[in-house]
Amino acid sequence: MSAGFELNIESRTDLGKGHSRRLRRQGKVPAVLYGGGQNPAPIMLDQTKLLHQMEREAFQTSILTLILGKETQAVVVKDVQRHPAKRRVLHLDFQRIVEDEKITLLVPIHYTGQDDAIGVKEQGGEVAIIVADVEISCLPRDLPEFLELDISELELNQRMNLSDLGTPEGVEILALTHDQDPTIVTINPPRQEEEDEVPELEEEELEALAAEGEGEAPAEGEGEADTSEGEATEESKD
Repeated sequence: MSAGFELNIESRTDLGKGHSRRLRRQGKVPAVLYGGGQNPAPIMLDQTKLLHQMEREAFQTSILTLILGKETQAVVVKDVQRHPAKRRVLHLDFQRIVEDEKITLLVPIHYTGQDDAIGVKEQGGEVAIIVADVEISCLPRDLPEFLELDISELELNQRMNLSDLGTPEGVEILALTHDQDPTIVTINPPRQEEEDEVPELEEEELEALAAEGEGEAPAEGEGEADTSEGEATEESKD
């Protein structure tokens, strides 16, 4: 499925890490275009315009159009290398599209009905998403931007597996073709408070504790009285 993404590209002949660093300082992103029975082609794109297009989730799951002069090429994004700390793309891999050849791609899963799920709304649980995207195989014309799963009927401690995820016609989930059917979402019980609550004591228990304390500790002034008596005895002997 195409979302109308178009990117202007330029060819590049100088290769190597040093050249790539210079391109990035100039606001360009080095990339490679491969597949489709042709040789890999080094290209570059404008960083700012690329980031603007990538703000849409569908960018990485759509058929894109690369424009080089008067020539166009349909592609999909196969790999994105991002800067670990800055909002920058370091490198891109594009795969050429051939209409009658299947492609494999990661697409996101949209979980709908999370707030209205029985396990959340009625039983106080929390949704735990285990799998956020899934690898699919299909012809370019059948490529979905995302897959959707309604979890509104999911109850506490219940789960849904990959096989519960519906797919459009012509789309295969690769893990299922290899007999892999992992859990992708569940509803967990609410988290327990980390600190245990201090139990409230009954009035009788409090009185008993108070009386026990009085028995163990000498009354105020008791020690002083014993000392005074001792001093008086010594004085009488003198």
